Amino acid sequence: MTKTKSPRRMTDDHAADSRATATERAFIVSSSHLASPGHEDLSEFEFALTVVNHAFQRWVVRGMAAAGLPDLSPLDALVLHSANHRHRQKSISDLMFTLNLSERHSLNYAMKKLDRLGLIARRRDGKEVFVGTTDKGRAVCEEYARIRRICLLELIPPDRSPGGSRIGDVAKALRVLTGFYEQASRSASSL
Repeated sequence: MTKTKSPRRMTDDHAADSRATATERAFIVSSSHLASPGHEDLSEFEFALTVVNHAFQRWVVRGMAAAGLPDLSPLDALVLHSANHRHRQKSISDLMFTLNLSERHSLNYAMKKLDRLGLIARRRDGKEVFVGTTDKGRAVCEEYARIRRICLLELIPPDRSPGGSRIGDVAKALRVLTGFYEQASRSASSL
């Protein structure tokens, strides 16, 4: 982890204050060579995203273990929860789209594991395969939700704004940034 410094961007309130001076702010980044001048905040975001992603995956694995399934990977658990969503069967393409998966083999591997554990059932309708949860799969999802309420939701402040930002606003910003990263991925593929 590296700290880089950059002039703090001034808001309108700060600009109006004649006493406001440009101060230095330390950005926390994982790799200083990625902290491009003027874009240090993006490098800080990427590092925070990396850290939160690992924390989220660790939570999912431990939450599923507490619900009785200690051998599920984060993707296995997310596929199970997506298949259980609204108790409606999902097509393979729906699952890939929802989870933003680009490789079908990782989804197939997760589904085989979930099927072997008796958590999902698959059915074919023409060329399309549909996936839904079994009674056992729904029970595990309900137990995970109960554990999530106890272990995670109790930590969230009542105003839903840990760190000063509302969770819904952060989610919207992440969806916008997802589009930027998707476009950058397409651009990098053509280089």
